[in-house]
Amino acid sequence: MNNRLKAVLLILLLGGIGGPMGWAQVPVDSVQKKSAPSTDLDLGREYLRTSEFEKAKAVYQKLARDKEQWPVVYRPYLEALARTKDWAEADKFIKRLARSDEGNALYRAAAGRVYLMQGKAEDAEKWFKEAVETARKSENDANRLAVDFYEAGQHDWAVNTYLAARESLRDERRFALPLARLYRLLGKSEAMIDEYLRFGKDENSRDAAQARMQDELKDEKAIALLEKTLYKKVQESPNEPYYNDMLIWHLLQQKEFGKAFIQARGMDKRYRLEGQRIVEIGFMAMQNRDFPAAGRVFEYLVKEYPRSANYPVYRRLLINAKEEVVKTTYPVNDADIRILIGEYQKLFGELGRNQKTLEAMRNMAQLYAFYLNEKDTAIAVLEQAVKLGGADREFTDKCKLDLGDVYLLKGEPWEATLLYSQVEKTEKDSPLGYEAKLRNAKLNYFKGDFELAKEMLDILKIATTREIANDALDLSLLIQDNTGLDSNEAPLRAYASTELLLFQNRTREALVRLDSLYQAYGKDPLADEILYLRANTLLKENRPQEALDDLDKIVKNHGQDILGDDAVFLMAKTFQEKMNEKEKAMALFQEILTKYPGSIYGAEARKRFRMLRGDAIN
Repeated sequence: MNNRLKAVLLILLLGGIGGPMGWAQVPVDSVQKKSAPSTDLDLGREYLRTSEFEKAKAVYQKLARDKEQWPVVYRPYLEALARTKDWAEADKFIKRLARSDEGNALYRAAAGRVYLMQGKAEDAEKWFKEAVETARKSENDANRLAVDFYEAGQHDWAVNTYLAARESLRDERRFALPLARLYRLLGKSEAMIDEYLRFGKDENSRDAAQARMQDELKDEKAIALLEKTLYKKVQESPNEPYYNDMLIWHLLQQKEFGKAFIQARGMDKRYRLEGQRIVEIGFMAMQNRDFPAAGRVFEYLVKEYPRSANYPVYRRLLINAKEEVVKTTYPVNDADIRILIGEYQKLFGELGRNQKTLEAMRNMAQLYAFYLNEKDTAIAVLEQAVKLGGADREFTDKCKLDLGDVYLLKGEPWEATLLYSQVEKTEKDSPLGYEAKLRNAKLNYFKGDFELAKEMLDILKIATTREIANDALDLSLLIQDNTGLDSNEAPLRAYASTELLLFQNRTREALVRLDSLYQAYGKDPLADEILYLRANTLLKENRPQEALDDLDKIVKNHGQDILGDDAVFLMAKTFQEKMNEKEKAMALFQEILTKYPGSIYGAEARKRFRMLRGDAIN
């Protein structure tokens, strides 16, 4: 049983009363071993409860004749005296209390409240200051007094208690957590942040400090204040790595990978960290699809650490980041793809085709297959990669999945499913095996074999990797919602075959099919899926206004459905990147934060909103 609960139980048993005066609860260790008869305490408490204050005063006056009972009865007695406005007796009793135990800060705090009720603010302040002065030299006494003030609603005096004790004890981190909580209650966000940063200076407390800040600093204003504070701390204490570390952590939380890289780069050079922290930022940027930031990271690593054992990885990821920028800039330019293949060829010329460059071979093969329609060349590159990586089963199985994709591109689903199934068997109960099963499930979905696809997807919904489980769940729900006894499967069959066309880069055919689908099934439950798929396809064809029209239909007609926030976010991005309409983009990013507070796009929406607003925190 914790101390707080013990205190509450003792109060209930011994007659402590909490009333309008805001008396704090009796701390456990202030209660002496000897206690007054419970019958008298119960009687006094009952009189206070029923507002029979004169009778209550008489009971407690009798009990107060025994000094040993003062720790138990002083609060309800003072309350009874205040209720009956017997200020003379209250003043007399207060002085007796103070003389009886000069080291008891709680008596002095109670005296201050009595004088405060009389409107004697100066006298009250004198007693409160005495209480603080009495408690400041002991951590335990300071904690008890601060809790006493807190429970009486006197938050400012609780703060004063902790600050005085911190000064007396000469420990700037002491009481950081309770002070942070108090500052939050008082609406002093900057002071609260300062205390959490103090708390986190101890490496053992850092995770806890970060977790608390994440929990309590969620709105746009609070997040901006934390960032501003951290930049200020970094500038004020340039030789203190802690604040830089905290700033990098915060920027990564906000998915500000470019800003995080700038801070980490400075630390990397100053402390000769050999790129350790920067690599982490690069991988996170890649995972979160911030490819421009990832490109800057790996470009730095390639330039600064050409002799690193990880140099081949840095080179490959630099090209890979550039590749993703090209692939996500619509319409994709064949000439840019050729330049990327040239970059890979230079890499092979520098490092050779070997274990260090196998992943680069995979990447290049995918460019040949999916962007240049040179499927046979892709197959040849992948088969060569399989030979070179023969001893690495995981790598060769990845190549088999890629080969399966290429055969699906060629319109040979039987060859594709054979390759996927091989990987399922060799990589059973591993993430790669789950990926193979997911591709087989999608292949069956493309073919219209929804029952078999769903059986596979239901297994994958409990897969070990969150990404695969989420993909499986999404596709399973799509099938479930559009098949069954009461459902017409024709719309889903047409939709699935259209997705296959898009996978095969037959974009124009797919758009014609999507137009027909919407004409036929515009009032079907699948309508929002059709619109969203068509909008994404139109954007890849550089037809942003038509895409916006489709997205607007989703927001107006299906805004509360699962694709509501997806549509709003894509509209905002389109206004920002394609239409150069800043105000409309900002309004929509703000809508993500307010209308869809749990959206996965929250952090990115906030980042883009602040950038468009012109925030320049650096």
